[in-house]
Amino acid sequence: MIKLAIDLGSSVTKIFKIGSGVVLAEPSCVAVAAGSNTVKAIGEDAKRLIGKTAEFTTIVFPVFEADIVNEGMAAIMLSYFLKKVGISPSQAKRCEVLFGVPCGAQDELLDKYSRLADACRIGAVNFVEVPFLAAFGQNLSLSETNPSFIIDIGGGSTNIAAFSLDGVIAGISLNLGGGNIDSQIIDHVADSFNLKIGLLTSEKLKMTVASLYTNDKESMVINGRDITTGRPRSVAVSSADIYEPVKVFADKVVEYAGLILSKLPAEVSAAIWHSGIYLSGGGAKIIGMDDYLSRALQMDINLSDEPQMAVILGGGRTIGYDDILETIRIDY
Repeated sequence: MIKLAIDLGSSVTKIFKIGSGVVLAEPSCVAVAAGSNTVKAIGEDAKRLIGKTAEFTTIVFPVFEADIVNEGMAAIMLSYFLKKVGISPSQAKRCEVLFGVPCGAQDELLDKYSRLADACRIGAVNFVEVPFLAAFGQNLSLSETNPSFIIDIGGGSTNIAAFSLDGVIAGISLNLGGGNIDSQIIDHVADSFNLKIGLLTSEKLKMTVASLYTNDKESMVINGRDITTGRPRSVAVSSADIYEPVKVFADKVVEYAGLILSKLPAEVSAAIWHSGIYLSGGGAKIIGMDDYLSRALQMDINLSDEPQMAVILGGGRTIGYDDILETIRIDY
């Protein structure tokens, strides 16, 4: 039996294979011929085309805000990724796969994942909520009496939960992620500089310049299209210039984390106060995010060493231990 963990993210799909580790991390996008389902590129090759395609090519994102919004393209994309890591359709039948799903995932979403697995000819499927995987990916020791609090900021969703091996005590999955910051930066640059920029430029700004430290001096030159003249133009954008859209996002995370914390029983609150909040996900890499959340929530923040890999590494640990998987998988 081949054992895999799959993190089907809105921004990036990652695959962990027992015995090999993380074998794939590629953008969750597909380039298709406009008006048809003819696939032109998938993953990294498709992402390079974002904002650069003519009208006869469309970029499709099969997963949006942690939901599978285009099942057909999701199946084509995942089958391609599986083949890329050496899993043919005939081998897929011998695969046991763990999918990380949002906190509180409903049957409708699990049905979509099941249909996706069937379309890819996957033999056996398990579902585990993201907070558990993020915890195991940070080497946390979970027990029924030792609760943890996780904030995982992904590309299309943010999972916030207090939980133990006994289950989720209080949690939520928000349709907010790093992609929302990208969109807000695009709008903010248009308003502030009268410059239209693309998604790839916005994403680069977020990961290299965006900061939640008000005194950060980082800056970079970006290229775009002048909204008034329609001509190409360059401007220098600093951390201060895009502070506001990043802060708005961080404040939303603080708001919902505070709501979850306020619902916890006293003994759970005491335990979490002692251990602090564990922060993971690609969005956790934004400069100053950990310190900002710590100040706002007045709690210690433990930032994962590789925040963007925590969920998939946790998935790999979980699929490799039947007793752990049996305890935390969703009954479906």
